Amino acid sequence: MRLVLREETFPIAGRFTIARGSKTEARVLYVELEDQGHVGRGEAVPYARYGESIAQSLADIEAVRGRIEAGLSFGDLHDLLPAGAARNAIDCALWDLNAKLTGIPAWQAAGLKRLDPLKTAYTLSLDTPEAMGAQAAVNARRPLLKLKIGGPDDLDRIEAVRANAPKSRLIVDGNEGLSFDDLVRMAPEMQKLDVKLIEQPLKVSEDEQLLGYDCPVPLCADESLHTRAELDRCARLYSHINIKLDKTGGLTEALALKAAATEAGLSLMVGCMVATSLSMAPAMLVAQGAEFVDLDGPLLLARDREHGLEITGSILHPPRPELWG
Repeated sequence: MRLVLREETFPIAGRFTIARGSKTEARVLYVELEDQGHVGRGEAVPYARYGESIAQSLADIEAVRGRIEAGLSFGDLHDLLPAGAARNAIDCALWDLNAKLTGIPAWQAAGLKRLDPLKTAYTLSLDTPEAMGAQAAVNARRPLLKLKIGGPDDLDRIEAVRANAPKSRLIVDGNEGLSFDDLVRMAPEMQKLDVKLIEQPLKVSEDEQLLGYDCPVPLCADESLHTRAELDRCARLYSHINIKLDKTGGLTEALALKAAATEAGLSLMVGCMVATSLSMAPAMLVAQGAEFVDLDGPLLLARDREHGLEITGSILHPPRPELWG
């Protein structure tokens, strides 16, 4: 097997801002695995919040290149690299390569009966209330909007979005930017504005404060949950979890996490980093049947990857084999 590994950059349409910073481009880790004339591809986004970088992820993979090129199973990969972006890129490339080698689509190999189109959320970047209201007006026909918050004008932001997109369902994403007192104060107002979900309001180190709190809007763990290792803890604090392949370290663990979370009675959101259609394609397998789907990465880019997903409004259509799977 031959491994190809590089960094790629895709421009974002405008600027993407959340509570912890802004960026104007998506820097992704790209992987190819070639075997018997077939090529499997994977993509991931190392995230500084989790102590990751493109340079470190490249180095981590290079350090085990020999093991990878000698051929390995998904179990071998799980033991070889920790959960995170580096393992995700290799894992997804293995799934794609196996589909190309066997002729069995990845969704079928994952045990799904079919792979249906999905309705994704569309993310409104953190900005002034007026600017976010304007973003909402442009996207008012989208069925599900996710708005980033992170400041003293947060309720004004939500009110502006609601006023300009009265028919859209709303998710509010705190990205660890609220205190517990902020949440208690704001949650009833969010309920009045018909917010359907609040994602990661508190810092991971502070979310034990949620134990026993009856929030009027359902709460979703994002930064607090990466793999099955954190599932029991999050089940005590949240009603929903956000599964992202860059956190789980690939599709293999993401599917196992989904099964375990469903067994535990948790509701599911499947999310993404800002990345191309190559990151979204494997996540579509996990997102089948999820209550909330947030795979809008390509919609936020000025330019997607060749053979990208066909997207009609907010509807993601299953990937073609030229892309993945």
